[in-house]
Amino acid sequence: MAVSAALPPARGFSVPLQRPADCGADRYFDSSRLACAPCGAHQRQSAGGSSCECEPGYRMVSSNGGFSVTCEKCPENMSGVTQDGWNCITCPRGLTSKGNCKCPNNEILVERSVDGVLLDEALCVHCNGSEQSFSASDASGSRCVRCEQTFIQVSKSCDCNSPNILTGGLCFLAHEGLPPKGVAAVRFAQLGVTLASAWFLKNLQSSAFACWLYSNLTACQALGNMCVMNMNSLSSSSTDACGLFQYIFVSTARVGVVHSIPYWRHNLPWLYYGDQPGLASQVLEKNHFPTTFTFKGTDKDVKLKFIAASFDAAGNFLKWQNLEGGLLQLCPDTQTKLNAAYVFGTTYQQNQHLWAVPVLNLNLQYNEKFVNQGSNMNNWLLTRRFFLVDALSGKENDLGKPPRVIRIASKITISIRLVSHTQRGTIYPPLITVSYTDVLVQNPETQSVMVSFAVSYEMNQREAQIQTDIALGVLGGLAVLWSLLKTAGWKRRTGSSIIDLQTVFKFLLFYAGDLANVFFIITVGTGIYWLVFFKAQQFVSVLLPLPSQEEDFVTYIACAFSLKALQFLHLLVSQLAIDIFFIDWERPKGKVLKAVEGEGVTKSTAAPVSIWRTYFIANEWNEIQTVRKINPLFQVLAVLFFLEVVGFSNLALMDASSSLSRSSESYVAPWSRILRFGVSAALWVAIAILQIIFFAVIYERFVEDKISQFVDLCCVSNISVFLLSHNCFGHYIHGRSVHGHADTNMEEMNMNLKREAENLCSQRGLLPNTDGQTFQISISRKMRLNYDWIHETLTRKRGPARLLDSSANTFEQSTRAYNAMNKFLSSFIDHVHKEMDYIVKDKLLLERILGMEFMEPIEKSIFYNDEGHSFTDVLYYGNETTLLIFDILFFSVVDLASQSFVLAAILTYLQQEIFRFIRTTLGQKNLASKTLVDQRFLI
Repeated sequence: MAVSAALPPARGFSVPLQRPADCGADRYFDSSRLACAPCGAHQRQSAGGSSCECEPGYRMVSSNGGFSVTCEKCPENMSGVTQDGWNCITCPRGLTSKGNCKCPNNEILVERSVDGVLLDEALCVHCNGSEQSFSASDASGSRCVRCEQTFIQVSKSCDCNSPNILTGGLCFLAHEGLPPKGVAAVRFAQLGVTLASAWFLKNLQSSAFACWLYSNLTACQALGNMCVMNMNSLSSSSTDACGLFQYIFVSTARVGVVHSIPYWRHNLPWLYYGDQPGLASQVLEKNHFPTTFTFKGTDKDVKLKFIAASFDAAGNFLKWQNLEGGLLQLCPDTQTKLNAAYVFGTTYQQNQHLWAVPVLNLNLQYNEKFVNQGSNMNNWLLTRRFFLVDALSGKENDLGKPPRVIRIASKITISIRLVSHTQRGTIYPPLITVSYTDVLVQNPETQSVMVSFAVSYEMNQREAQIQTDIALGVLGGLAVLWSLLKTAGWKRRTGSSIIDLQTVFKFLLFYAGDLANVFFIITVGTGIYWLVFFKAQQFVSVLLPLPSQEEDFVTYIACAFSLKALQFLHLLVSQLAIDIFFIDWERPKGKVLKAVEGEGVTKSTAAPVSIWRTYFIANEWNEIQTVRKINPLFQVLAVLFFLEVVGFSNLALMDASSSLSRSSESYVAPWSRILRFGVSAALWVAIAILQIIFFAVIYERFVEDKISQFVDLCCVSNISVFLLSHNCFGHYIHGRSVHGHADTNMEEMNMNLKREAENLCSQRGLLPNTDGQTFQISISRKMRLNYDWIHETLTRKRGPARLLDSSANTFEQSTRAYNAMNKFLSSFIDHVHKEMDYIVKDKLLLERILGMEFMEPIEKSIFYNDEGHSFTDVLYYGNETTLLIFDILFFSVVDLASQSFVLAAILTYLQQEIFRFIRTTLGQKNLASKTLVDQRFLI
């Protein structure tokens, strides 16, 4: 039996949004329904909006809150309603807008007798202001209280009649010497608005007078607070809050100072550090904070304890506010609080003191001499007090109304600055930098302001920048000289002595590579320096550059990468344009009979020499073109493993911890771009060096050495390699077999190798009784002209033949040109051409160091003995430094841009493979073009 039930259609659970302000005068806001509800007869919405009250002329009969109110009309002879709303009463002096009785000033309303019996008619009782009582009505008009003391002192009564001055509820005797009349205007510069502040209108003049005449502590604090709320806009020609404060400050020099601080007068708050030019730098850098800080060890101390003296806007001291985990101010609706910050410090005598923390108000407007922007401390005017939210000074006319403008501290930075050359963790007093935002209140429920709080740890980087500039200048100058030497060597190797546009362009390419090395050395050295000295320090002696101070460093990396990329492309193009030819020393064995086509006869000709050895050598050369001294894939994976798996990336965080692991619950500091580069570059270099040592000492010695094996293979194959990397300079690998031939069977090949191993035959070297097989060659111009003349037919596809029969097809011409080139080069090596002979000599040490040749091959070419396989200069293998630096810079640029080591590793490997493919493909085409080896046989 199947049971099914029909489900009700789905519906959302929503309620209409209604606010107390939306209810109107005849409805109230029902908090149980979160909606407006109607009030009863003769009722209206109460002031709070959440209940109803009787209209004027009606008294309450019953009330249970909300709409449960019963009202009854008062009789005509008792039209007034008592203050509590429950009774009707006769009013002798008229009614207020709410229907209550009202009394004139200095009279109080009496509705009940002393024992609480309701009077038939209310009384307006005059407060006795004579000398016996000095009483007046309070603010609510419900009782008589003693007059404010200034009234009694000035007029001996509770009246402040002319010519006395009544301001802010205080009475002052008019006489000369009073502070000038204050301007109760507040300037909101960001909005271009100046408001007549209700708070300033009420309290500015009275606070200034009371502070000046009576040294009233609260009044002086209130005056100072109004100056701070007006952005410390001190000007000698203004009589605003700060102008009045400055007037009193200057006039009270005789009263002395507090705690021997010249800017802190008795009875006055400490607002400024003084307006002498250059004073800010003295305050911030003259005195050291007495406590030392350590990152490690049993005495680890890295915490600063801040405390603030908190005042309300009226000048009352609230409390000492601990700033660790405390709240200085909650929101704009709370009372404005002014704060003067201090930091605990312990002297060497173990006495605890409070050290004043200066405030740099970026919105401060003083005069043309002081601008609290930029890094020039001499133009700063430091202050002492700050606030977070000011919703008081932006109120116009009525303090009971919402403010028109709110001023919010939108950016607060606490700067901790390390003393230069300190070894014991000494710092200067901290600096609080505050930036305020003026908000014009239009829609409080939707308006928002972004606020930020940061703590910056900094030290004077000027010396480090100077040293970097010096290193860049010196190394950059050396790079110019080195590039000039390279250009001179290149000109010598090209056989030209004319300085033309190509020479200048070549110099710029050389200089780009050398300058890239300079930038690389400086950036790597800088990154490793900060990594080691910042992470390893026990006492705080160095602090990392701020993100804004890292811009030059990032620029250096970008320059190094751009210049190194240019050098790498130049290297790639140069390697893809080399001239190369394989000299086959093999000679025909005997003769063979060959039918002559078209003649019907058979002739005896020399036995052909196998081309397979040449193809084999060409394939081996093609394979070693992109062989490197390291394994690129292992390099990338190893770097990524140590960074992400082992945790070396945690060393790039801007904290002092040198731990490789971090708890997921602990605070994670932001990344430092300098440390990211330093960590990654150090790992790249370290792993690359270990790889090079491993391949050179172990792998190439005991497993496989492809470069040496290629030289041995040439000798076994009876083929030499003649290559020109420049017009008149190149390399020669002597592969002539000591056995005379290599085109033989396995048995004879093994016998020849055995004889060679037992030293039963001559050595492999070019010269008798030597083993030198590789040479750097500097050929004469005549030799080059002959080479080009023969080589021209290797690449010519159309046109008349200059060397061969024009009737032959292209393939036959190329074959004959190949044979001609092979014969010419082999005869050149055998000293057949006396007019194009060569000599063999050793290079001078200075020639090896400078990479150039002092002797010019005018009549004879020169073969320089080479012990280090220098022919690898035209391969990846001989340019490992350039390739490695390019990989490091590419990895670093991607990482700095993306802040991702994984992405940087992936893209680095991809670019390695792309360029390797380009180098292999185009290098193969160049090999086939220059050696006449059919590209189909290059696999």
